[in-house]
Amino acid sequence: MDHTNRARTIALAGLFQSIQLVQQTGQGKARNPDATHATIESIFATDAESVVMVYGGLPLLRNGLEVLDNQLGDVRARRDLELTGYAITLLHLERKLSRNRTMLGRLAAGIEQARKQSAYFGGHSPPVIAALADLYQQTISTLSPRIMVRGEPVILASQETQQMVRALLLGGIRAAVLWRQCGGSRWRLIFERKAMHKCVRSLLEEARPGSA
Repeated sequence: MDHTNRARTIALAGLFQSIQLVQQTGQGKARNPDATHATIESIFATDAESVVMVYGGLPLLRNGLEVLDNQLGDVRARRDLELTGYAITLLHLERKLSRNRTMLGRLAAGIEQARKQSAYFGGHSPPVIAALADLYQQTISTLSPRIMVRGEPVILASQETQQMVRALLLGGIRAAVLWRQCGGSRWRLIFERKAMHKCVRSLLEEARPGSA
């Protein structure tokens, strides 16, 4: 993957898109279907030519770019600390995962199996979401710290909700992998914040409907 600010910004937008979808699911809010589809499909896009093609194009990342715009901006009131917490935890879990070859192998095998199901049932179908959720539970969930999703208790108790949350979190791990592959690191988040925010604004213009 490209080691550019643009590539890293797109990967980070993918991460924030996934965790915003997790947040919305836990709260029982409606999710953007295109954003949900792009996040789930990103798990299977292991041979994409570029970061943006992992998500099928910038328009499908618009939600994530909008969230990242708020997170990186100077207006503190627009930042979502809950999303920040999810992002930090996912990046930490991905670093642990990258050092665990056995788990990486299990993930790769599980994703390949889910890919076959996706080709048969469709990427957003219940069997595929269930398979991805089980894969997350058997791998990432065994690492610490575990992500504790906030939301409505009745909604979070639903098996359907739990499966979707885990599948979306796996999509977040996919974005965290991309972030690292593009040269992303903790210090870049600190020292390149303004440059990334400028890039987000540019990407949002590109993602605008009707843009050439």
